Amino acid sequence: MLPDFAAPGLRTIICGTAAGRRSAELGRYYAGPGNKFWPVLFRAGLVPEPLAVGDEARLLGFGIGLTDLAKGVSGGDAQIPVQAYDPARLRAFLAQHRPYSFAFNGKNAARRFLGAPRVGFGPIEHDGLPVWILPSTSGAANGAWDEGIWRAFGTFLREIPFSLPKIPRG
Repeated sequence: MLPDFAAPGLRTIICGTAAGRRSAELGRYYAGPGNKFWPVLFRAGLVPEPLAVGDEARLLGFGIGLTDLAKGVSGGDAQIPVQAYDPARLRAFLAQHRPYSFAFNGKNAARRFLGAPRVGFGPIEHDGLPVWILPSTSGAANGAWDEGIWRAFGTFLREIPFSLPKIPRG
């Protein structure tokens, strides 16, 4: 549905469950009405300036990539067929890009990737990689919203040095 936005050595890659209906229509991450993703990036200190739907490439410039656990499908969590989740693809993706950390935007993708029936919000370690499980920014998940966990993640990310690679001019 949506292309991955990634590069080797990013500060983090944020993983959603799957593209929502509006995101699939527009071909943009976190485009649904009421989704808090783009505004919270700035408020929580993950990026130094406000971003909006369509700023995926700019987000890479701040050392943050995007992916989903279920590619090729879209909809709310209850609409995603179980066979669409692809933990093996995500493991290979992480091995290829080797980010300094990784984050799940919501518990559903984390549970399915980790094979755990229950997960809590906050940082864990998985295969030597710092992993954050963040409250979903989806408007459908407002009941579990806690921006404080996103702010703690922002504090963590600011400790990871990042600079864009120098491109030789010729």
